Amino acid sequence: QVQLVESGGGLVQAGGSLRLSCAASGIIFRAYTMAWYRQAPGKQRELVARITVGSNPAYVDSVKGRYTISRDNAKNTLYLQMNSLKPEDTAVYYCNADGPFDYWGQGTQVTVSS
Repeated sequence: QVQLVESGGGLVQAGGSLRLSCAASGIIFRAYTMAWYRQAPGKQRELVARITVGSNPAYVDSVKGRYTISRDNAKNTLYLQMNSLKPEDTAVYYCNADGPFDYWGQGTQVTVSS
């Protein structure tokens, strides 16, 4: 059974930081491109950051220089370090495994207050 379990969300003031984690099980983690998406109320889900099997990262323009995606294949865990958070970063953040099949976590709420 595949599970992607996000953690680390919460309420933070603008300018603050959070670190999200996504613990994967049931997949060969190192074989998957991994990604973080987010969905704000009333908006479509959007790709935030992606990291390939070779650990090459890519970011949406709005988070470049503020977010860092990383992975630890030994721990089957994906991370998202979020710094200089803004109110517009408020959303539910989802972990995604993109491989032969597509898997999603249940999401973790990030709320940034002004």
